[in-house]
Amino acid sequence: MNIYDIAELAGVSIATVSRVVNDSPRVSEKTKQKVRAIMEEHGYTPNVFARGLGLDSMKTIGILCPDVSDAYMATAVAHLESRMHEHGYDCILCCSGFEQSVKEKYVSLLLAKRIDALIMVGSTYAGTGESDKHTQYVRNAAKQVPVFLINGYLDGENIYCAYGDDYQATYDVASQMIETGRRRILFLCDSHSYSANQKLAGYESALKAHGLPVLGDLKLYVKNRIHTVRDILLERRDLRFDSVVATDDGLAVGAIKYANTKLLKVPENLCITGFNNSALSICSDPELSSIDNRIEELCNISVDNMMKILLGEEEVNRNSRIPCRLIKRCTTDF
Repeated sequence: MNIYDIAELAGVSIATVSRVVNDSPRVSEKTKQKVRAIMEEHGYTPNVFARGLGLDSMKTIGILCPDVSDAYMATAVAHLESRMHEHGYDCILCCSGFEQSVKEKYVSLLLAKRIDALIMVGSTYAGTGESDKHTQYVRNAAKQVPVFLINGYLDGENIYCAYGDDYQATYDVASQMIETGRRRILFLCDSHSYSANQKLAGYESALKAHGLPVLGDLKLYVKNRIHTVRDILLERRDLRFDSVVATDDGLAVGAIKYANTKLLKVPENLCITGFNNSALSICSDPELSSIDNRIEELCNISVDNMMKILLGEEEVNRNSRIPCRLIKRCTTDF
């Protein structure tokens, strides 16, 4: 029996149960009596989450990401930790990789530390909803503490998502390429995550909207290593393309390396866009046009919503989708 069950049985929100536990004056005596009766009936003992910012809060937040050596993840974690310290919270960081069993293991480990909330950075933790068995462990965690998912969406009670509109951003970029005469756009990707699938859907929708076929040979999945991308493109002599939409800046820089080796002019002969607007985009030669999915803003939204939840507010947006923006540099001509 947990706070989620008590809230459901009482017909109130989780925040209301937390207020009852803290004897908040914002809850009527009638509701307090009702909730307390259910708690007593089921032998429920309030945990750290139930007390919110009460006397027994551990003032600790769990942060889970796949790989902190990744530039995008590192930026997010650094910003989150800084913001949490501003609010007087400590952080426990775990790196789960991408294996299902390991992700589940680290979520259990963090919950055992009696954290006040869990932040999950990366679309590898996202999914389609209740029918997705691979995300059940996230929904189970949300029955114990509020869960904040950054860069992905998952529908579920007590799960709060903040993510960029990857679909629309990729649709817009591919459309602009087509409208300037590009006809064979190579889609470079390194995963099948929620975010990657949204980007793929945007790419394919742009092709269809402009009457172009969706060709399997123009969708290339490759390891996100700059020289690996370059070498694979050089080996694929049968592959013809006049532009590249990459789901990460590292992949896009690999395409630039390929163009330089082939003595192709960028963007005249080959138009290229990356994703994440990382340091790689300004270190490459020429500098890379890249879609900025505004990771720091996503982190700020998550932290602000977390503070509201822990303070017992009920009206918090569970689905925060924000527009991305293309930062134009030297690899695009639209």
